[in-house]
Amino acid sequence: MGIIKQGILGGFSGKVGNVVGASWKGIDYIRSLPSSVRNPRTPGQVKQRTKFTLVQRFLTSMTPVVRVGFKNYAGKKTAFNAATSYNVLNGVVGEGDMMELDYPSLLISRGNLQPAPSGDALYVGGDIIVEWDNSVNGINANGNDEAILVLHNSIKGESRYSIGLSDRLIGELREACPSHWQGDVVECYIAFVSEDGKDVSNSIHLASIEIPTE
Repeated sequence: MGIIKQGILGGFSGKVGNVVGASWKGIDYIRSLPSSVRNPRTPGQVKQRTKFTLVQRFLTSMTPVVRVGFKNYAGKKTAFNAATSYNVLNGVVGEGDMMELDYPSLLISRGNLQPAPSGDALYVGGDIIVEWDNSVNGINANGNDEAILVLHNSIKGESRYSIGLSDRLIGELREACPSHWQGDVVECYIAFVSEDGKDVSNSIHLASIEIPTE
């Protein structure tokens, strides 16, 4: 409650609504209270932040690939932000402490080129061998489309990746598996970028491979 001093024309002390009256060295003054701040940790906000953190950790490990793979969907955003937005919406499952990335649903590349119709990945003698169907069945595919490979260690949060070390027609790519990845699970993705770099395909998730301990 505010108290008026010296009649209706005098200063006041206390609080009236969102206005506070006070006096300092005989000078009366008033100030407004700051607007109330909405609770920044509502369940919905916490959930969204958790999703964002999970997706960012995944994408940050392969930033150069994301810049190529999502450049056509960037618009006024960066390619990285476009990738984050898509994967936060489509690539996280679960609730609360059980929230996690849904690796088969994540995209490391998004575009109009024909994706690989199918494929697989195997661990052989210290290497991960990635294979895909090399058929060219659509108008948005060429045999010389360059392969985009991502191997993501879901335990350590690390990625190995390459662009252009193979092409669509070859149908195979081999990548050395780091020795410190033994015992971990690796998520394998393949996508394509056109030879002129203008178009990309959606990525596909080929396999989850548990690397043996040798």
